[in-house]
Amino acid sequence: MKLIKPQKLKAGDTIGIIALSGVIRDKSSIERGKKILEDRGYKVVLSEHLCDENRYLAGIDEQKAAELYKFFKSPEINAIICLRGGYGAIRLADMIDYENIKQNPKIFCGYSDVSALSALFLKRSALMTYSGPMFQGDFGLEKVSEFTMNEFFKTVTSDRLEFEGTHIIREGNAEGILWGGNLATVASLCGLDFIPDEKFIFFTEELNEPVYKIDRYINQLLNIKEFRKNISGIVLGDFLNIDNPQWLDELFIEISEKLQIPIIAGFKITHEYDKITLPYGADAKISQNTLSVEY
Repeated sequence: MKLIKPQKLKAGDTIGIIALSGVIRDKSSIERGKKILEDRGYKVVLSEHLCDENRYLAGIDEQKAAELYKFFKSPEINAIICLRGGYGAIRLADMIDYENIKQNPKIFCGYSDVSALSALFLKRSALMTYSGPMFQGDFGLEKVSEFTMNEFFKTVTSDRLEFEGTHIIREGNAEGILWGGNLATVASLCGLDFIPDEKFIFFTEELNEPVYKIDRYINQLLNIKEFRKNISGIVLGDFLNIDNPQWLDELFIEISEKLQIPIIAGFKITHEYDKITLPYGADAKISQNTLSVEY
């Protein structure tokens, strides 16, 4: 695959904010997030349907897909940041014009439920996206994490980065594209054509899931022949509010022995306050406890 890399973010660029997943409840976060980005020198465009509500969803699927098309097509918008996660992105899978995205590459950022779109954009449009902060829960907080902001702007303006984990589950070196996201979201793509055709380093995190479900999601993916064939290493972020940390440790040790690949843990890939931003689809390497990416 010939990866399509979006232009780096520059001062004065315009950032579009779009809602593709869950409905927004705290609408005061919109003005706070807008001010944060404008104070850093960027223009901000809000989606027309940003505050739409359809049960637990941010509006009607067809309208969300149309807004996404409009934002990618617009020459005035240089980057797109998702409003929030939750649920809903996977409902757009067969509504998206992937050729439009391929012909109009630009920065696209989000995590959690948005992982589904990053995986599909990479597979169907060859577009490198970013797994990183979102508008409501990061930029729109009353007290914004300086770490998260600095990591985001560093990543979308750089071409090479290194991240260090806190511990090694299984030693070794690995190379491949950086691919993954929220574990439950990635597993929900099963049934679609979404696995990379080349070697990949799988990064993942999870929130509020018991260990038996984490085990289920991972084995759901391992049951896919292409997944087992192409995975070369695993990078673990936070697994928050789990029921049994010891079981989780044992699970990943078991996986490392089964696959005979390096696994490193302790990265700020997370639903927590402080988080890093990763270039989704970039060339990556694991060496000891370090993840290096070039894009």
